[in-house]
Amino acid sequence: MSEAAAQTCIEGSVLSKVYWDGGRKLEILKNISLSVRTGEAVAVLGPSGSGKTTLLNILSGLDRPDTGQVRLAGVDLNELNEIQKARFRNQRIGFVFQFYHLLSEFSAIENVMLPLLIANVSEIAAREKAHTLLAKMGLAGREAHFPSELSGGEQQRVAIARALANSPEILFCDEPTGNLDPVRAAEILDLMKDLIRREKKTVLIVTHDERIAKMADRIWDLVRKDWKN
Repeated sequence: MSEAAAQTCIEGSVLSKVYWDGGRKLEILKNISLSVRTGEAVAVLGPSGSGKTTLLNILSGLDRPDTGQVRLAGVDLNELNEIQKARFRNQRIGFVFQFYHLLSEFSAIENVMLPLLIANVSEIAAREKAHTLLAKMGLAGREAHFPSELSGGEQQRVAIARALANSPEILFCDEPTGNLDPVRAAEILDLMKDLIRREKKTVLIVTHDERIAKMADRIWDLVRKDWKN
């Protein structure tokens, strides 16, 4: 592997995605190529409806492109079956979504423990790590609360802790402050800034918010299909 390849952690090449609405063809992505270096934070900026979430889902292996190739940490996702991709996501990728996607019947600590248990970590070790992560998120004393008992900002902090549970190499974030009021959004923004600086993970954030984009090392404009100056 070349030095350039070794330094590239996320790479999408000539990606296209089409959906059909009845007989109407919706071309969501067309010939998109994007690469993110290891340890770099990149923001993909674009207005609502521009295909940001579709791109994130394809780059993370949650969805397949109609054309093109995705490589994560040197692994060609096209060569993995669905079980292998699920295992790869569990062990090497963390996700932070706009709508949190916490399991309502599980407490905060149980939500954070879940990816660890799926990775066959013992329950004792999983609970200990989840407890530590929630404390780092400022949620000490809230571990036993269910999502319905937490504010939107607290739920997003739980979601971030869950994303970090298996110490992933790559973190994908989809509009992480998009469902929060301005005060809570600012809190999560500060947390994300600290996370990016402290954890040194490879991070890709899709957003329409310039404030979030500015905390990244580089900004990629989805409409222009190029890096933003």
